[in-house]
Amino acid sequence: MQHPSITKRVILVEGSSKFEVKPDYATVQIEVVTQSRDLSEAQRENSLKMNEVIQSLLALNIDRNDIQTAFFNVFPGYDYVDGRQVFRGYEVTNAITVEIHDLNNVAIVIDTAIQNGANRISQLEFKLEDDAVYYQKALQLALQNAHEKANAIAASLWLSYMPVPIEITEETAGGPILVKSVTVSSTRNLETPIEQGMITVEATLKVKYQF
Repeated sequence: MQHPSITKRVILVEGSSKFEVKPDYATVQIEVVTQSRDLSEAQRENSLKMNEVIQSLLALNIDRNDIQTAFFNVFPGYDYVDGRQVFRGYEVTNAITVEIHDLNNVAIVIDTAIQNGANRISQLEFKLEDDAVYYQKALQLALQNAHEKANAIAASLWLSYMPVPIEITEETAGGPILVKSVTVSSTRNLETPIEQGMITVEATLKVKYQF
């Protein structure tokens, strides 16, 4: 006797989660930019100013290991006068990245750097130490959300059993984004507080259930 074929039926649902956590630490890029028609003079002035910046940060009890060189660039500059290229001088940029573990000191670090010769602040970011742990929690909550949706659908279809997950796909674009970036102007008023706010952790899964 030939048994009739059984058609497998599936439910495809999307589970998602989102929650906010306080950042653990911050990083900021601090730059010293100097210009001179003489390259040696531009480099000398830049070196002196950056050394003053670094010493001022060490005086704030920033660990030397938390101060790293980000980049060092030298560019010739030109102006155009009456259609002719006229050499203006050299621009030397030295950038360091500073890791700040006490978030109450972010504004103090920036103000101190500016007071001691830094003239460009960029890439202020608030981050999480255990970012993978938070993202894994978000994935678990997203899967739970998917289960709840599948169970609701099963109940509405009067199924006598709950659907079984047969395929799970992570849909979070580019993986977890656990960084909050803040734009800071190097000409801002000193001692202006910087609000780090909260970091949003989110995850999305597509889950296929068989019933």
